[in-house]
Amino acid sequence: MRHNGPDPKKAHPQRDGIGVMSKTTVRDDVSTKPQPERADTAPRTVGGSRAFALLLVITGAAGLLASWVITIDKFKILEGKVSGKTFTPSCSISPIISCGSVMESKQAAVFGFPNPMLGLVCYGIVVCVGMSLLARARFPRWYWLTFNAGTLFGVCFVTWLMFQSLYRINALCLWCTLAWIATLLMFWYVTSFNVRNDFLPAPRPVKTFLAEFTWVLPVTHVGIIAMLILTRWGSQLWA
Repeated sequence: MRHNGPDPKKAHPQRDGIGVMSKTTVRDDVSTKPQPERADTAPRTVGGSRAFALLLVITGAAGLLASWVITIDKFKILEGKVSGKTFTPSCSISPIISCGSVMESKQAAVFGFPNPMLGLVCYGIVVCVGMSLLARARFPRWYWLTFNAGTLFGVCFVTWLMFQSLYRINALCLWCTLAWIATLLMFWYVTSFNVRNDFLPAPRPVKTFLAEFTWVLPVTHVGIIAMLILTRWGSQLWA
């Protein structure tokens, strides 16, 4: 028998609840067009070499040692005054090389507290920076420039102390001299580091010179100080 109705074997299209046939659309959301590259806006970070890190650790430790010894001797001098006794630091070996004379001067507490207490903090920071570099830490430009500004302040401060020691106090402290040399070394090498890494602007000949002969600057600086000391006192140093 022939049926005129729909063939029951044929699949009927599915319809949704309102009588409209549902359709499934497959869309490819992955674009084949190349995406524009994003600019890297993160600040450039730079680490130091092992030699540079060790220099910071050694100079920071030298300044820390000098500050610690001077601080202890300063406290002993004050304790001696309270108890009616006189304490003479071990580095007071002549009228010229006299740490006690320097420690008891008003220039030794220019900020209202003993200067070496400031050194305990600042030189400690230098040691921390050096140890961080040994651990392969990297820092941005602002960090290195701030560190450089700190060493510049240190050089200006010790230069003022040198002048006061040579021409106002008329005495020399050996521990202070050690701190001076440590500060000069770290300043020149940190400045050289910033120039060579383009953190401080400088012409190419200066960068080329610093890449090979940074050591000339602190040696010359220390040599000038030595000449000033010899010119000021000469043979009287060990008299």
